[in-house]
Amino acid sequence: MPETKNEENNLSQQLQQLVAEACSHPPKSLMRRQKLSEIVRLIVKSGKLWQEATPHYNDALQQTWVYFCRNVCVCKDNTTNKPYDPNLGSVITWLDKYLKMRLKDFSISQIEHQNRVISPSISEESEAINIIYNVENPPTHSDSPLVILEETKKWVLADPEGELKSVHIKKRPDVTCQILILKRLPPETCWEKIGLEFNLPPSTAPNFYKRECLPRLRNFAKKQGYLE
Repeated sequence: MPETKNEENNLSQQLQQLVAEACSHPPKSLMRRQKLSEIVRLIVKSGKLWQEATPHYNDALQQTWVYFCRNVCVCKDNTTNKPYDPNLGSVITWLDKYLKMRLKDFSISQIEHQNRVISPSISEESEAINIIYNVENPPTHSDSPLVILEETKKWVLADPEGELKSVHIKKRPDVTCQILILKRLPPETCWEKIGLEFNLPPSTAPNFYKRECLPRLRNFAKKQGYLE
């Protein structure tokens, strides 16, 4: 038991040191991104972050990494009043609290929408998220999850080949791959809300997204080196 406690203390001290180093570098600098990625890898490897076998755990986890990157040094999230304060607890305790809040949000949302007819499988949703947040096998250029998300959004908006804007649901040129990918990037809009917004049958948007949008998103991630 004492050894376990010592290990936890050592991990906490190591994480706090890395946070201090990350925050000593300018925002968006390569050195800060490298340190943030190092922290994420260390937390994942430790297995100390809260875990549970629930359908939306992976989604909540990815939102937690976004929150971490945005708020560990300076506050950019209106759900919190302060950046991480080492005097109030360890990095993992701080992230555990946020992760549990997001899981609670998903649980409430699931209850509210329990009568939905269809949604993609968890594994498919997880695959889409992992394209953006490949934290266990981070990209070679050491970008943080938030940077990868921002770069992906830039690609979707720019649509350099014009493909995302031109590929759309049959007879619905207003519902394109570009629109659906943007809505499904974290923090994603649920399929039921998307169906209501565009007046679509429950299965239409998720089936189209799986068939047409995910492969294009995956190809972009491979070209950028985010996926093997």
